[in-house]
Amino acid sequence: MQKQNKIAVIGGAGKAGRYVVEKALEAGYQVRVLTRNPKQFKAFYKHVEIIKGDVRDVEVIRTLFNGCHTVISTLGKPKKESFIFSSATNNILTVMNELHILRYIVVSGGSVDVPGDKKSFLNKMGARMFRILFPNMMKDKYKELNLLLESNLDWTFVRLPFVVEGVATGSIKESLRDIPGLKIYNSDIADFLIKQIASPLYIRKCPFIAN
Repeated sequence: MQKQNKIAVIGGAGKAGRYVVEKALEAGYQVRVLTRNPKQFKAFYKHVEIIKGDVRDVEVIRTLFNGCHTVISTLGKPKKESFIFSSATNNILTVMNELHILRYIVVSGGSVDVPGDKKSFLNKMGARMFRILFPNMMKDKYKELNLLLESNLDWTFVRLPFVVEGVATGSIKESLRDIPGLKIYNSDIADFLIKQIASPLYIRKCPFIAN
């Protein structure tokens, strides 16, 4: 497979991840997916290269990324496990640097604050509540963001409101200052992420998106 047309997807079995795989194939990309359970991708067996393993295993990540030009992560928190966002990101960035892969697109929550945000009062309170109710998760997400800020990669850190199941609406609001809506359909997330592969608009930025 040619490097210029192959992408790696982490979290491809999740709410948004499976749509990312589908939309990437529709857009003509060759797709390699990391999963701990290949049976989850039975519908894509003929069209997707599947790597079995864990994102915390550096050797698995090397295999996943080899020959790819872009990495997309929709990684969520595994059930009954500790938060892995920062440790996974550390592995991802290390291997991307080794293999000279520049483009990294990752999703996170709208509760993560970055300099330049101009959130409404309600959204500020919502972010504060997340920090109070889920302190360990939020600390880990900020570690993840700081790793990106310290890197030299062309990353995009996409911040989401509540994610719901549904058919793509094609109507996506974007902002660098505040969450532009209460929810977003997972299929619309996928559309946005795939468009970022070739777009320079949000390189090294943290856009909010919503329906």
